[in-house]
Amino acid sequence: MAELAKYDGRDATTLARLLDVPRVIVFDSTASTMDDAHGLAAVDAPAGTIVLTDRQTSGRGRNGRRWASESRQGIWMTVIERPNDERALDVLSIRLGLRAARALDRWCTVPVRLKWPNDLYSGDGKLAGILVEARWRANRIDWVAVGIGVNVRDPSGVANAAALRPGAERVDVLCELVPAVRAAARALGVLTRDELAEFATRDMAAGRACVDPTPGQVRGITSSGELLIETSAGVRAFRDGSLTFAGAVP
Repeated sequence: MAELAKYDGRDATTLARLLDVPRVIVFDSTASTMDDAHGLAAVDAPAGTIVLTDRQTSGRGRNGRRWASESRQGIWMTVIERPNDERALDVLSIRLGLRAARALDRWCTVPVRLKWPNDLYSGDGKLAGILVEARWRANRIDWVAVGIGVNVRDPSGVANAAALRPGAERVDVLCELVPAVRAAARALGVLTRDELAEFATRDMAAGRACVDPTPGQVRGITSSGELLIETSAGVRAFRDGSLTFAGAVP
């Protein structure tokens, strides 16, 4: 694993200045930017440190799912943050999705939609995924690693995937995406009324039948980020699990 001198023509120092962060670590190839970020955070890397790679060999999403991370096809990064609000941590995946969707809209032909809890879609294809992993010390949050994968170009051989419009440059996208991630990490408390309203406009699941985390019909989310599903026994709220639609999954 050798650190790259440049990422699309910019070295790490230039990227840190462009993105207004304390440090950027750039790799040609690495197993997982999440694992690298956890290692850096454990030795006191400051909030805002970014691990960025051209290619991942073992990129992962939620529940250990593999994320295709080929060279020059997308943005594969993890941002280290050190929040101290547990209520905000509970909704961070949702908040990150909202902010990232706004940032990516300009490179998509249609508004980016969200699938609870951490997937971003363009049309019927998955455009990006978010993975949040927290580490604790003495009953307080020590750090959070925010992993984000974005398909800038169509990934070959990956079904149901979407990409940004042709011509999108990775560094330009990063200049919009990184401030969005950092703003989401700084936000406090549960989701606001405005955030819930925005989620509703982007929610690709509302009204759809699902089989997981329980059979029923999706009815949105709560201010604490729980998924609401109407079942035969009434509306239930779910904090954990994955959302699987009945029938074909988009």
